[in-house]
Amino acid sequence: MENNQLGLKIRKLRQKLELSKDNFARKADMAYTTLTKIETGVIKKSSVFVVSKIAKALNVTIEDLIK
Repeated sequence: MENNQLGLKIRKLRQKLELSKDNFARKADMAYTTLTKIETGVIKKSSVFVVSKIAKALNVTIEDLIK
């Protein structure tokens, strides 16, 4: 996945679910700053573990996130 497409996709899905970044971080059981960095593209590559937690919090599959 090029540039920050993953981050943009995560942000779009989070907003569609009307989750604030804070609520999303709690739901994904991750640091707020980590999720913000992923959404904004500061963190370009995330581990499968991290992507898995994000996908679960967004009620989508890992495949849905990365394709």
